[in-house]
Amino acid sequence: MAPAPAPTMDHLPHLLQRDSKVKLAGIDCDGVLRGKIMSKEKFLSSFEQGFGMSSAIFGWDMHDLLYTTETTVTSAESGYADLIAVPDINSYRRIPWEDDIPLFLLHFTVNAVPLHVDGRSILRSITSRLQTLGYSSKAGVELEFFNYQTPSEDGYGASLGTNRQDMAAFLSRNTPGALRPLTQGMFGYSLTRQAANKRYFHDIYDSAERFQCNIEAWHTESGPGVYEAALAVADTCEIADRVTLFKYLAKSVGIEHRVTPCFMAKPTFGLPGNSGHIHISLYDLEGRNLFARDSPDPEAQWRDIEHLSDDGRYFLAGLLNALPDIMPMFAPTINSYKRLVENYWAPVNVSWGLEDRLSSIRLIAPPVAKPQATRFEVRIPGADLHPHYALSAILGAGLRGIESKMSIPIPPTALRKDKPELLPNSLLAANDRFRASDSIAREIFDGKFVDHFAASREHEIRVWKESVTDW
Repeated sequence: MAPAPAPTMDHLPHLLQRDSKVKLAGIDCDGVLRGKIMSKEKFLSSFEQGFGMSSAIFGWDMHDLLYTTETTVTSAESGYADLIAVPDINSYRRIPWEDDIPLFLLHFTVNAVPLHVDGRSILRSITSRLQTLGYSSKAGVELEFFNYQTPSEDGYGASLGTNRQDMAAFLSRNTPGALRPLTQGMFGYSLTRQAANKRYFHDIYDSAERFQCNIEAWHTESGPGVYEAALAVADTCEIADRVTLFKYLAKSVGIEHRVTPCFMAKPTFGLPGNSGHIHISLYDLEGRNLFARDSPDPEAQWRDIEHLSDDGRYFLAGLLNALPDIMPMFAPTINSYKRLVENYWAPVNVSWGLEDRLSSIRLIAPPVAKPQATRFEVRIPGADLHPHYALSAILGAGLRGIESKMSIPIPPTALRKDKPELLPNSLLAANDRFRASDSIAREIFDGKFVDHFAASREHEIRVWKESVTDW
């Protein structure tokens, strides 16, 4: 189902004629939806000018714990003053599992200027820059996620008291390690495993279509209770929204089926993690793939790139050059780096290759793919990615390569005789490179964004260091 044409301001009252309320949501620094339900009257009266929403949503972590490192976006000294939240009319859709209530995503501004940490605004800015150069971009994202049986014994509803003792007793019986996967064993691409929970499996697919969050391919992945959704290729800004909305969809549908989806990068020791692979390509304004070469290049340095255009080579070079400095955009949490270990199909170094799934960047091009489908698959991100930040980093790094006409710095993995450069293997190491004064991240992003996001990761590192774990 193709997205419905975006409504205009004049059409909004008619579009919402049968509604009494709308749902609104912005996306915070962890890629989490933060929003509210608003009356239709309030929504229509504030649509163009926006409405106030506390800046605290960009000053705390996913558990609403305020950052231990001060940031310039919000602070106690400023009283966590409001930002202006502006509904994006192009994001309109209806939520099928909530009686078709209309949903709009938000942009955030301060003094009519886009907020420098708002991922939707960052990505919109870089795609606008591409357009001025005669480019457009499309992307597709593959999300893997574990699915667990939601605990019910002595669990939810009236049986669970509100005091600390009742809660502690519940958690002691339902620890993360005690969660049971939806199905047992490793069985990727199974047609029988999904049949055991077919209503849930098909409900997600069908709801995604109605939610304008279309799935291109949908199957079980290798792991107990693991599914993979390949979201259909779309405009880059649109696909970033869909990644966030798909997680919301899966969790909401899961509640109806007593299933708990988990998008952590590495939920379980000894099993593969959850990837969030990103496919990316550039097009001219007429829709021609700019990574495709009109005919094979007999002078290509390596056969892997004989079908890759000059712009495609520059883009690849820029991406490879930037990878070590932009890792927090792909692996934003402590847990992200539990997935990025050898022998689990997850890349750990700066590498690339034609149809090479063990490299960080997989080139997909003729003779395997049609020229119009020529693209790069960035295999570093996990399912815990912030899609707007990650896609902005990819486009920014690739555009930097095109503008500087960079040469691909290393041969494809299959032809390398030396050991490739390792990527940062912890959030601490990655954050140090990301925030350094000479970091490529500061060339791609506004320096204020780099400082803010680095501070938010410093908070995560500090909270982790203070935690006492099972280990």
